[in-house]
Amino acid sequence: QVQLVESGGGLVQAGGSLRLSCAASGRTFSRYAMGWFRQAPGKEREFVAAISWSGDNTNCADSVKGRCTISRDNAKNTVYLQMNSLKPEDTAVYYCAAKVSTAPRWMVASYDYWGQGTQVTVSS
Repeated sequence: QVQLVESGGGLVQAGGSLRLSCAASGRTFSRYAMGWFRQAPGKEREFVAAISWSGDNTNCADSVKGRCTISRDNAKNTVYLQMNSLKPEDTAVYYCAAKVSTAPRWMVASYDYWGQGTQVTVSS
């Protein structure tokens, strides 16, 4: 089992940047593929980015492509999400998640463990 704790959210002006962190407990962090999702008020949780257990394979959703970088440090049990050129529509609670299976990385249901989320608010 793994516990996830996100940090790094906050209020930022449009055009600014944020780096979110997700710290994982446990000694098996490197066995999990990791993902970032977000959920805006009244909307479904949506995929933002994912990274393989080794960090060699990453991808970002089309909505954030070119503005998103996901990375991980298995020695620190941490995964990061760098978001640049933020827009008001990026405002949401951002969640990190971990999965063991090879289920599709863009699906909420593929993930086994979730953090509590961190709020990102982008002002215009």
